[in-house]
Amino acid sequence: MPLVVVAIGIVALLVLIMGLKLNTFISLIIVSFGVALMLGMPMGEVVETIEAGLGGTLGHLALIFGLGAMLGKLITDSGGAQRIAMTLVNKFGEKNIQWAVVVASFIIGIALFFEVGLVLLIPIVFAMSKELKVSILYLGLPMAAALSVTHGFLPPHPGPTVIAGEYGADIGKVLVYGIIIAIPTVIISGPIFTKVAKKIVPESFKKSGNIASLGEQKTFKLEDTPGFGISVFTAMLPVILIALSTIITLIQETMGIEENGFTHVVNLIGNASTAMLISILVAVYTMGIARKIPMKDIMDSCSTAIAQIGMMLLIIGGGGAFKQVLIDGGVGGYVAELFEGSTMSPLILAWLIAAILRISLGSATVAALTTVGLVVPLLGTSDVNLALMVLSTGAGSLIASHVNDAGFWMFKEYFGLNMKETFATWTLLETLISVVGLGFILLMSLFV
Repeated sequence: MPLVVVAIGIVALLVLIMGLKLNTFISLIIVSFGVALMLGMPMGEVVETIEAGLGGTLGHLALIFGLGAMLGKLITDSGGAQRIAMTLVNKFGEKNIQWAVVVASFIIGIALFFEVGLVLLIPIVFAMSKELKVSILYLGLPMAAALSVTHGFLPPHPGPTVIAGEYGADIGKVLVYGIIIAIPTVIISGPIFTKVAKKIVPESFKKSGNIASLGEQKTFKLEDTPGFGISVFTAMLPVILIALSTIITLIQETMGIEENGFTHVVNLIGNASTAMLISILVAVYTMGIARKIPMKDIMDSCSTAIAQIGMMLLIIGGGGAFKQVLIDGGVGGYVAELFEGSTMSPLILAWLIAAILRISLGSATVAALTTVGLVVPLLGTSDVNLALMVLSTGAGSLIASHVNDAGFWMFKEYFGLNMKETFATWTLLETLISVVGLGFILLMSLFV
């Protein structure tokens, strides 16, 4: 049975990554070859399939991902991210400090990848905790919730962006629906969940944490950073451009207006790749040239950003190769036959498969890409909303982060928690985001 072969492939992946400590990208390529042969694919087609999967995935994502990394790095290195965080803290005041952290993390999280956002915001959160004499975890959980939700639901992050490309979903709609779903999900899994976590593991809220491993952090005097307005505008520009294009397109479709020169320009600007290119050019000026930073230093920041994401790009490509093997090897078609006539919603099925793979593999992106390979054939027989399919797959891929996920260990070490406390805070937080996110996705499916 094809599903047995997939199960063997996943177990092999776990053994290679966790047992033999082999690089994730190399492991994915080895398993892709093995699964392709076990599925009976002709030997002459195996390499072509793997290359097609890797190239097809990176071809859609590399431009957005690379420019996104540069944008985040420029905002960080200029002090723009610090300005956003500290201004919001001052505006919200000590009483509403959690909400300041949530809003700052949400804005910064749109521009930065999860790990980068975590490393950037943790020192700021530690400083706030010390100054206000509040628990580091009291601020850390809402921060992690906002970063995780933006990472799982919102383009131009790699997960939702690459899933949208594979499903053929409109990335603008994914963004608009994603924001609508993300806001209540962050509120529930952030400030509200923190109160529950405090009752479950009260001792964890007395820990002081440890960020020595982050090394010397670059800090700025507030007056030396870009203004709050321009920092937020630069961070949010890709989202603004994509969202505006989507809204104008929806108005055009609703009113039955024929496509014209204006709509073509709007669609071009609102394309994720174009939006990211415009945003990076704006950031070069607002975060660099306008602040008298030499062009060489600005370009050094961009080069450093690309160097930092090189391996992540390869891992995503490896996930794409595995996905393509599952499609070309007939596994997706087998799953489609298995659920033919089933009353289960494709949204729930995609979430369920992504959740099982996330718990097994650890990597949210690899889990999401593998899910795509299994459920794409189902979409031909269903009228399900593709943007919501992207979000349900993303939600499933966030669930139950545990010992096979780097995020688990980062959270544990930075906040000085033991294993039990990490499971009761971080793992529970990720599970809540996944389940609550799915709930809002299903609710939205009733209206769109």
